[in-house]
Amino acid sequence: MAEFGFPKTSRLLDAADYKAVFSKAQFKVSCRHFLVLAARNDRSNSRLGLVLAKKNVPLAVQRNRVKRQIRDVFRHNAGLLGNLDLVVLARKDADKLNNKQLKQTIESLWQDLDSKLKQSTLTK
Repeated sequence: MAEFGFPKTSRLLDAADYKAVFSKAQFKVSCRHFLVLAARNDRSNSRLGLVLAKKNVPLAVQRNRVKRQIRDVFRHNAGLLGNLDLVVLARKDADKLNNKQLKQTIESLWQDLDSKLKQSTLTK
């Protein structure tokens, strides 16, 4: 079970980490409910940051549920993402998805991101 933990080394911790991703986003994938920004980092693992505005997901219970589901998918697919810093932004009505739909949506975004990563390595 420890292999699927979410230690501090897997998180974007401060404003500077988030700002670096927002200003230097090399990859972007999105759907109706989420936008994922990604930038390469110089670490050996990927890190995740979440932005769920109260305006888009009004209830704290729902914000926490959405964050929990995103973190769960991130933990199980961390090897797929390489060494990226990721910021997931929730859009309006992201809380309307049930847990299964949430996981499927995030997994499809991860797959889209993986294909963009592979394309960028092929073109180099």
